[in-house]
Amino acid sequence: MINTACIALKPGMEVGEDVFNYKNELLVPINTILTEEHIKKITRHSVMCVLIKEPVDYATTHFERVRLSQEFQIFEVIYKENLTRYKELMNDFVINGTPLEIRELMDIYNTLVPHAKNDDFLLDYLYHMLPSEDDMTHAHCLNSALIAGVFAKWLNLSNEDTDILIQCGFFYDIGKLKLSSDLLWKPGKLTDLEFAQMKTHTLIGFNLLKELDLNQHILNATLMHHERCDGSGYPSRLRGDKIDRFAKYIAIIDSYEAMTSARMYRQSMHPFQVIERFEKAGFIIYEESILRPILSHIAGTQMGYNVRLSDGRIAEVIVINQKHLSRPLLRAGNSIIDLSSDLSLQIEVIC
Repeated sequence: MINTACIALKPGMEVGEDVFNYKNELLVPINTILTEEHIKKITRHSVMCVLIKEPVDYATTHFERVRLSQEFQIFEVIYKENLTRYKELMNDFVINGTPLEIRELMDIYNTLVPHAKNDDFLLDYLYHMLPSEDDMTHAHCLNSALIAGVFAKWLNLSNEDTDILIQCGFFYDIGKLKLSSDLLWKPGKLTDLEFAQMKTHTLIGFNLLKELDLNQHILNATLMHHERCDGSGYPSRLRGDKIDRFAKYIAIIDSYEAMTSARMYRQSMHPFQVIERFEKAGFIIYEESILRPILSHIAGTQMGYNVRLSDGRIAEVIVINQKHLSRPLLRAGNSIIDLSSDLSLQIEVIC
């Protein structure tokens, strides 16, 4: 809501709080849609300002409020400028062979991050980015680099390792720039032949980068980010300690970014849906010592928020269940709902 001078009032505006005159007499009650008569009455009583509702006041969910906020709108402009800059740098390298400078990529990171109040806001902002079809691969990597900085803090990585992980985010999917967008963003299931083509992006990316003066972890993350701890990944079906730890970080970041980004064929998942998807995958394909603290932090960011359940009730998140992070303890009026024991209920929306 915004304080609006009486001279700027217009019919159709909605009042955000009761309007009183100097005698404390009610002139216009809250939620009134102003007419010319209301405005004349307010002016006649020499009221200086009236609290008027803005679009954000009509938002019904947390993410709608974020998207309508002025802070997000500023971030979105700067994000799009730097996405264009990142895209130009990567395309110049992949298509024209122009050398890539790490400092230019880190400058993009350092330009964007200060425009989010904190890490939680940054993740919320990225949730709302919807790049054009031509920008989706580049946006996926840019988002991954930004997410890497957040997750690195959560994992208490050193400053040096944090920078390496951010750089891994910028580079790891570069091989996809050599594949067709029709293949990359096909809405349905890939055929066996298409999936075989898709899997080549790890080796393509590695070959693109191997002659550059890059940290070995960046090369390994590019080659290994689809390896899985149980040996079910590709390209080499590596297991456990055979997989570079930065590739293990990026595997989680890559999956998280994909789940929280909207696509033309599906909506982005809310945090508890993301956690549930990781929990269903289990702590077998991802390194548990890395994944569990990340999921715990994601769940913790939702404390105190209201959620809408599949039965229509609105409830507040009051306790995170550490054994089942996607199913917290909720309060709905005078009732306590333990989602870990009532599997018939689902969290549909973060309010």
